Amino acid sequence: MGDGPRGIEIFPDHFQVSTSGVETPQTPSSSSSCTNHEFQHSSNSRLWTKRSLKNAASILNLLSPRRLSWGNDTSGQEKVILSATEVKALQAEVADLEERESHLRAQLEHIDEVLRTCHLSGYLHMRTRWATLPGEPLPLDDTDVDDWLPRFVVLHGPCIFLYFLSTDLSPQDSTLLSDVVELGPMPCVTQEDGEVRYYFYILTRYGLRYECSGTSKVQVDNWLTALQEKCKLDSHSSTLGHHP
Repeated sequence: MGDGPRGIEIFPDHFQVSTSGVETPQTPSSSSSCTNHEFQHSSNSRLWTKRSLKNAASILNLLSPRRLSWGNDTSGQEKVILSATEVKALQAEVADLEERESHLRAQLEHIDEVLRTCHLSGYLHMRTRWATLPGEPLPLDDTDVDDWLPRFVVLHGPCIFLYFLSTDLSPQDSTLLSDVVELGPMPCVTQEDGEVRYYFYILTRYGLRYECSGTSKVQVDNWLTALQEKCKLDSHSSTLGHHP
């Protein structure tokens, strides 16, 4: 004792050196230091493993649908303790998650099919107006009426389909291209925040008028070009609609 650095006491005879087999001779000081190091490493390793298990259990418990009861089995290992009611509740939640997964997969497959097969698709802000019938008064100026709603518009085959969202499995509305009698651009508008919106309209033989807008001129031009080609309408013969 007293042979080591200041503050460290060494007990040379405390640990017995094994005499079995051929070993490299070690001084009492080095044997004690190595054994202490191995003991400390083993102790730290067990402590780290125990803390890791507790942290993992805590995270799992936190992320579980409900707070689970934890206990120890005969070997001291942690385990989840569930009653019959909790098991049924978890089974019901798993069934709900599987149903939701099935629905999300159906949505993904649908939008994938739409994007692969449609001629054109994208979000536009839209509103509808009806043409004035003979004898009816002229419509009021609705320039300041903000009834524009975002719609996911799909040009597919002989129809224009309108969806609330791109993930919807069925459209909200549809219009046959053969019913379109007129379409064309509308004046662009600079809003209060400086954003410029571009407009175009689609008029059907039944007097229903779809007014569409977007912040991209390229997007609006693409829609006009695609619709004119599909509807076989001359772009120069389309009349300019009223100011939105």
